[in-house]
Amino acid sequence: MLDNDQVPKCGYIAIVGRPNVGKSTLLNHILGQKLSITSRKPQTTRHNLLGIKNYKHTQFLFVDTPGLHSDQKKALNRYMNHSVTTAIKDVDVIVFVVEKLQWLSEDELVAQRIANSNVPVILALNKVDQIDNKETLLPHLQHLTNILDVQDIVPISALQNQNLDRLLDVIRVYLPDNDYFYPEDQLTDKSSRFLAAEIIREKITRQLGDELPYQMTVEIETFKETEKIIHIDALILVEREGQKRILIGDKGARIKQIGQQAREDMERLFDLKVMLKTWVKVKSGWSDDERALRSLGYHDQKK
Repeated sequence: MLDNDQVPKCGYIAIVGRPNVGKSTLLNHILGQKLSITSRKPQTTRHNLLGIKNYKHTQFLFVDTPGLHSDQKKALNRYMNHSVTTAIKDVDVIVFVVEKLQWLSEDELVAQRIANSNVPVILALNKVDQIDNKETLLPHLQHLTNILDVQDIVPISALQNQNLDRLLDVIRVYLPDNDYFYPEDQLTDKSSRFLAAEIIREKITRQLGDELPYQMTVEIETFKETEKIIHIDALILVEREGQKRILIGDKGARIKQIGQQAREDMERLFDLKVMLKTWVKVKSGWSDDERALRSLGYHDQKK
């Protein structure tokens, strides 16, 4: 008979939090591989992304969610908020990520959204390595304990890989006994086309987050894989001609640099040589057009 530590477990964990608090960085470092795109700009994550981690006879199915937004004027923001709400309904555990000694109105919005989830909530206090006066940490933890209904609080630094094993051990306690849902060598349920588009979007967001904040998306029109090479044609959509000029850059220099950086990341991820072609097209109003969003892959996602 297996002891409790050897009984296989498998379950879904939603990683939630306000925009730009370190959710995608946490997922990438737990997986030990870059899967979810990151940048300093909010709205980098737009879709729920599944990352699969096998650890101590347990398959952790992490759902990286977009940050919750109080502004729901645009269809894209409404879609992202709906993605978070859907994820919360369908998981076994919620990891609520907050930052250092901060507690903002946006954190409160997330707390309200998960208050009636009826699943265990673990608070991950991220970026603790950046707290200079560690004596301020304990009172802050006590304050969070008083205002939140959580099963546990785990101080971490996602970027520095600090205390992530402890976080996994705490999550594991609340996951159900289950056989694994996915093969042990599978990293995500997303297609290679999806991951390629996300990598390109990350490179654009990192370079042009201020000039081109949220009115840009990427569509993979061709993805052909052979034994030695992958051919990818990517269409980048913006809303205005001025944004197109910014993205292309002087004599095409910027789009060339973005393509080169994206190709290098794709070759690391896919472990194959990549031939990437990109071009830019203006599609006015796409981010507030429900039909356009659905055609670009922004639709309700289920487990």
